[in-house]
Amino acid sequence: MTSKLPPLVLLHGAVMSGDAWQEVAPLLAARHAVYAPSALGHRGGPAVQRRSPTIWDVVDASERYLDEKGLDKPHLAGLSMGGFVALELARRGRAMSVCAFSPGGFWSDDFRVRAEKKGRRGLKLVRHIRPILPLVMKSALLRRQMMRDSAVHGERISAERAMETIDDALECTIVHDVDTADEHVALMDPLPCPITIAWAEKDRVIPVEIAEAVVRERLPRATFTVLPDVGHMAMLDDPELVASTILAVTGALAKH
Repeated sequence: MTSKLPPLVLLHGAVMSGDAWQEVAPLLAARHAVYAPSALGHRGGPAVQRRSPTIWDVVDASERYLDEKGLDKPHLAGLSMGGFVALELARRGRAMSVCAFSPGGFWSDDFRVRAEKKGRRGLKLVRHIRPILPLVMKSALLRRQMMRDSAVHGERISAERAMETIDDALECTIVHDVDTADEHVALMDPLPCPITIAWAEKDRVIPVEIAEAVVRERLPRATFTVLPDVGHMAMLDDPELVASTILAVTGALAKH
């Protein structure tokens, strides 16, 4: 039976999976029919069909997902890479609204190259020490340290949940293929739909001071807000804040 609730599609970040939203999705379910797919080449997502996939292949695969689910213009919320995908789907006329959390595509080339190198070094290290990580993650102090690029309060995350995020990263098959140089948000004025950009105050992956001016230049009519005391994966630090931010954009809070 088709849900009468307005559809909402949650798009995760690079080296994550649809499970990134597991704390948030239940908080949205009373107001929306919630979809949380895994992206192309990511854990649980569709397999890559050609060599050297690009970010545009990820966008295309996400649009095919909307088609397969019969979702013409759902509300979209996305984190990081998923935020970029949501914005580009909106540009294609496929979004009723967009709430993008620390989206990709608003960086300088120099910053992008440094961040990409740091990410690859981090993944290499994690792959090397994966056998001992379940033991390491039992310590709240070490969880906070290991998760510092994802969350401000890693000690609040369970060891099992921390390991899920790590295994999502390790099972991503396109992390070394997709060049973030292609992940570039061009000017959108006027906007194709209501858009809110919500940046994590303590984002260590893409700091707000790096991106805010660029966001305001390229999306001059979008709403820009900063989410307090959360890291890049804001849903790990404060799922209630993330859910309420999304609902404010979709208009669901105003209706109930």
